[in-house]
Amino acid sequence: MVLNDLGTSLRGTMDKLRGKTRLDEEDVEEIVKEIQRSLLQADVDVGLVMDLSNSIKTRALEEDPPAGTSARDHVLKIVYEEMVAVVGDSTEIPLEPQTILLAGLQGSGKTTSAAKMAWWFSKKGLRPAVIQTDTFRPGAYDQAKQMCERAEVEFYGDPDEEDPVTIARDGLEATESADVHIVDTAGRHALEADLIAEIEEIENVVDPDLSLLVLDAAIGHGAKEQSREFDEAIGIGGVVITKLDGTAKGGGALTAVNETDSSIAFLGTGETVQDIERFEPNGFISRLLGMGDLKQLSERVERAMAETQEADDDWDPEDIMRGKFTLKDMQKQMEAMNRMGPLDQVLDMIPGLGGGLMDQLPDDAMDVTQDRMRSFEVIMDSMTDAELENPRSVGASRIRRIARGSGKDEETVRELLEQHKMMDQTLKQFQGMGDGDMKRMMKKLEKQGGGGMGGMGPFGD
Repeated sequence: MVLNDLGTSLRGTMDKLRGKTRLDEEDVEEIVKEIQRSLLQADVDVGLVMDLSNSIKTRALEEDPPAGTSARDHVLKIVYEEMVAVVGDSTEIPLEPQTILLAGLQGSGKTTSAAKMAWWFSKKGLRPAVIQTDTFRPGAYDQAKQMCERAEVEFYGDPDEEDPVTIARDGLEATESADVHIVDTAGRHALEADLIAEIEEIENVVDPDLSLLVLDAAIGHGAKEQSREFDEAIGIGGVVITKLDGTAKGGGALTAVNETDSSIAFLGTGETVQDIERFEPNGFISRLLGMGDLKQLSERVERAMAETQEADDDWDPEDIMRGKFTLKDMQKQMEAMNRMGPLDQVLDMIPGLGGGLMDQLPDDAMDVTQDRMRSFEVIMDSMTDAELENPRSVGASRIRRIARGSGKDEETVRELLEQHKMMDQTLKQFQGMGDGDMKRMMKKLEKQGGGGMGGMGPFGD
């Protein structure tokens, strides 16, 4: 995502401010130019860019840093606050019965987003249902049905019915026992009168509590007109940004938020139904600026560990903290990591690992690391239960057998065993720690990462 260039550029500029107690106009001008360049490259509306950069410039020149705060941290705080103000608060999504209508052009990711959102609601303890009303695009019914099956949520559609309004009405009746109804509508390659008329008719029938505009992160300046048209037709209460896992620029989504006077509701970050995040402006901007996002990381870890334990009732992750860490535990932890999403996304949430450090890694670093993890998984699949429970029993002859069985070389098997040994030693340092100790450790981690946002770090509670 080209918006990440903003974070990279800013971090490089901020590094030049280290040691300064006050800023001159030249320093501020350089920072503002970096912001303008990156946002314009990301297809953010020019007017919005100028408003943002002018606000940052005015505050940076007129406000004095609080006592004990460096000029660098003060400017970073200003940039953070102004950018959070641009993206706005997160769209309110109450965890209660409701009907949500999805709108957007063809290819924006509505159908995938519907299933992802349904999965998200199901993990919050609600019973969702997706109603597919798209009769325009061939394959829409089959795609929606398959996605909902993967998400394990209720689905309604009628491939033999040509009237989307009838499908919407019948779908609400057929799924009346569901808590949350997500109505997926048809799109077109461009804004057309019949599309607007159709979605207005569907809206009259389903009477949604919330209408969300789904936008591909790659959308550019067309976001402005598109957002205005849909907003006038059905009233947009929030934006869903899809395909943030690629090279999309993403700036059009910020323009859409500004144009509809709404906010971002969800972020689509990958291809599976689990690749969805509830948008949190503080965490989003914090990650963008290389500060991490411990809240989102904690939620991903908790969900992944719960799903991994659910898949294997005999495995209890709390055993790890009781003094025993086996290769089976390591295997389950790697399964949980896979459930958390792409490794670069996870590392980006850790203060001190995201941002600057990630920028310095080779382009293929994440691929190499994930390949190594996959090799470890294959090797562990070739081990017996006894070997997984007691790694110390794996000697030279067993290493040779495991290498042959897994198709990996003996050196990689030894690397796995060494990695387990190191993790075991590290975990022993945490045994006996109480909640207070863990909180102090997390606080220290965040400060080492350059200061967290959202109420933590040098910017005060």
